[in-house]
Amino acid sequence: MPADHAPARANLSQWVEGARPRTLPAAVAPVLAGTGAAVHAEGFVWWKALLALGVSLALQVGVNYANDYSDGIRGTDDDRVGPLRLVGSGLASPGAVRSAALGFLALGGLLGLALAATTTWWLLLVGVAALGAAWTYTGGAKPYGYRALGEVSVFLFFGLVAVLGTTYVQLERVTATSLAAAVGVGALACAILVANNLRDIPTDVVAGKRTLAVVLGDAGSRRFFLVLVVLAALALVAAALASTPWALLGVIGLPLALRATQVVLSGADGATLIPVLRDVGLAELLYAAGLAAGLVVATVA
Repeated sequence: MPADHAPARANLSQWVEGARPRTLPAAVAPVLAGTGAAVHAEGFVWWKALLALGVSLALQVGVNYANDYSDGIRGTDDDRVGPLRLVGSGLASPGAVRSAALGFLALGGLLGLALAATTTWWLLLVGVAALGAAWTYTGGAKPYGYRALGEVSVFLFFGLVAVLGTTYVQLERVTATSLAAAVGVGALACAILVANNLRDIPTDVVAGKRTLAVVLGDAGSRRFFLVLVVLAALALVAAALASTPWALLGVIGLPLALRATQVVLSGADGATLIPVLRDVGLAELLYAAGLAAGLVVATVA
């Protein structure tokens, strides 16, 4: 277990890598989808969309550093295969990584406060819940990420809350289109976590980390990944039925998702699953961008 007074040797590029930039599409995608729904309902507010993007990015980076810190001090990352972990590798002290996590979470909270102040104050409750979920995913005495609830949280906060919240702060209501988009984006965000936890089953079992992948087992996790990709495709159809056929432009993200599904179903494990994380992250971004573009085109045409 790394000592809190361990020397902080990480350089800037390692801090950036520790922030796990490949996960950032999962923060951008819901804002794109939610904003597309707002445009289609003729309620686009550009500066609120930018604030929502800032909140989403800050929380994503914050939760990545928080996971690095919490898993690192528990020793979960000692033998992890995958992206650099600052605490687990000994490149940064737990205290430094904890401070980075709290800093980004605070930034997200301040941007969220601005959105609440200019929309409705009850959004503060949503913000508090999001911040609490970000920290207690792997932090605290009873982290829910160790109790097979990680995918539930991702679907809720990086799917439903992020997409519907982005639409709501611009329209002050949600739409059927935004709800369908939230389900699709949330499903793909969950697929990223499923692939990540599938890769880590062997080390998580040893570390006592009971993720959903550990509970479902190898074969069950692979089937669940497929279900999530199918759900995203069905949600896209639902969004088109609720709004315009142009919403089907979101299909541009599905080929990458299908390629990732083939890899997962082929039995790939360990480091061979890392490209799946990249493909699903990009698939989610393209899915949301295509959906949003279709909604914009249908509105201005």
